[in-house]
Amino acid sequence: MSDVSFTTKTKVFHWLTALMIITIVPLGVIAGRLPIETDAQIATKTLLFSIHKSLGVAVFLVALARIAYALTQRKPAPLHPERRVETLLAEVVHWLLYISLVLVPLTGWIHHSAAAVAAPIWIPFAQSLPFVPVNPTVSDFFGGLHWLWSKVMVASILLHVAGALKHHVIDKDATLRRMWFGHSAYTGRAQGVHRKPAVIAVVIYGLVAGVGAAAGILSHSDTPLQSEELAQVSSEWTVQNGTIALSVEQLGNPVKGEFTDWVADITFSDGPTGVVGNVETTINIGSLTLGTVTAQAMGPDFFDQTQFPTAVFSADIIKTDGRYLAQGTLRIKDATAPVTLPFDLALEDNSATMAGSVTVDRRDFTIGDNMADESNLGFAVEIAIALTATR
Repeated sequence: MSDVSFTTKTKVFHWLTALMIITIVPLGVIAGRLPIETDAQIATKTLLFSIHKSLGVAVFLVALARIAYALTQRKPAPLHPERRVETLLAEVVHWLLYISLVLVPLTGWIHHSAAAVAAPIWIPFAQSLPFVPVNPTVSDFFGGLHWLWSKVMVASILLHVAGALKHHVIDKDATLRRMWFGHSAYTGRAQGVHRKPAVIAVVIYGLVAGVGAAAGILSHSDTPLQSEELAQVSSEWTVQNGTIALSVEQLGNPVKGEFTDWVADITFSDGPTGVVGNVETTINIGSLTLGTVTAQAMGPDFFDQTQFPTAVFSADIIKTDGRYLAQGTLRIKDATAPVTLPFDLALEDNSATMAGSVTVDRRDFTIGDNMADESNLGFAVEIAIALTATR
């Protein structure tokens, strides 16, 4: 069998990947540690994460191209095959790197797509992945895998660099030089395919994922909210089922949520026009589900659920021109603002079905005051209410 050397394309793939990795890893670490207390900090964090994610997708695509090309090429064998342990370790590290270059950016990409609210990826087709649902559980799972496996990747890179330096400085052989440009003369016998290093690398990845799952890293890690369910109220009309949903834009993406625990005291007697009833609705703030930003929404800069566990909407029900209005006030935290909710009402015997929506300004309730830039968090919050009640 004739001697072979690393081709120019192989070297380009190697050093291009290395350049992207030494850029992407520090960006992710720095962005993850930045605070988000002001608009300037949010903008900086978003920018760094966008660069990190965009480079991550690029690394994934380059890695696929690199692997596809490598499968068509023969590469020179190690210069010291007699050093069996060292050679095995080097091949395991190479396999860990190949796997890392695919799985680490891919899990980060899935985490991004499932989260919905995130710093955007600048590659047009990469903002979301098909068949990946917007789901906090999915986002948490793949976010955990991304975090775990990125540590395997970093460890593999450090071992790879240490091995290259050992060959260059201590052994003084051509291992490093033959991967640099202009050194095609450094050839060697073609390396055969060894399955053992690949199997070991796959097992390492599986073990790391297993340890992470056992430690709870692959599941939602936020502490469950401590909030007592609201007591039922004695009311002329009893709500049988219903929803209070909200929607707001964050970083240009719609974020939808719902309060699952609320009670309504409703008095209503239909008439021609004017005030035909009143309603007082108490909402358990801790029952809000808002995707991957639920915990953030409960914090002191937003709903401050610990200090203000409930919100209250009190209003007169007014009939006008065949439509209905709930006109009153909404209290969230220690702020109260006037709110008029138009709604449609269908009456049948002693049953009533209503649906309506209203848009409020979060700034009226001192929610997200640290996000004064609407591009970070929209000012308008749409609240949609639907319910069925019986007399």
